[in-house]
Amino acid sequence: MVSFYKSMEKNMISITITSKNESLHLPRLLKSLKLQTFKDFETIVVDNASTDGTKDIARKFGARVFDKGPERSAQRNYGVQVSRGQYILVLDADMTLAPGVLADCIGVVTNDPKVGALIIPEKSFGIGFWTKYKVFEREFYVGDKTIEAPRFFKKTTFKKFNGYDTGITGPEDYDLPLRMRKAGVKIGRIKSYIYHDEGRFSPFKSAKKKYYYASHSGTFLKRHPEQVLSLGNLILRPIFFKKWKKMISHPGLTLGMLIVKIFEGTGAFLGAINSGIIVTAKHDKNT
Repeated sequence: MVSFYKSMEKNMISITITSKNESLHLPRLLKSLKLQTFKDFETIVVDNASTDGTKDIARKFGARVFDKGPERSAQRNYGVQVSRGQYILVLDADMTLAPGVLADCIGVVTNDPKVGALIIPEKSFGIGFWTKYKVFEREFYVGDKTIEAPRFFKKTTFKKFNGYDTGITGPEDYDLPLRMRKAGVKIGRIKSYIYHDEGRFSPFKSAKKKYYYASHSGTFLKRHPEQVLSLGNLILRPIFFKKWKKMISHPGLTLGMLIVKIFEGTGAFLGAINSGIIVTAKHDKNT
């Protein structure tokens, strides 16, 4: 196994990108990295058996390319293992960065050594009828630490918690920061944005994904039982009530968003039943 500390360089950011057949998205992300005002970084693409030229594109942009699977947690952890930087930024291939993201991250962690991880706010965009409702939903989450998950880490902090749990698929983004927060790690945030391409969003496909994630959430819920209500990203999160003025100001978008959430919540509920999570929870409550 490659050491987390191998050739670690002070203040370098190692950007780890997971990919699988991302030839359409990856160039846009890599171009946004070239435009960063902070230049001391390396790009690592950890690919899962792409067949569309993704790896060739990554190499043309100067990225270090590796093969790893089967899920993104294993890919991310491997990217950290082969990284050389003191800091880690974990990205998905369908994202792009505002030019000041890296500079803002370095500014926060160097000014406050107690910060072990950083939240980078995200904005969504995409095409198609249903996508506008998902974009509207994501607008509610900016600034809500119960929903936003950090993507930037001190490597020493990441290593201390053994990175992402490869036994968790779906909520692994939340498991790691929850473990960190419970241990007292300070998690900060920056103001610059990551932009997430939702593509042509489909509530049916999203419900199917929630079903899959909920079916594999047993380990996550055993570790964080207080998160059981967030399993399907909740049909009505508390943040919606806090920002009720935004909801009533856009009734059409609110209605569409609720329809999407019902689809997703139903998929998660059925996945939980299929996995036995709900049955187990009831049994534990009655014993």
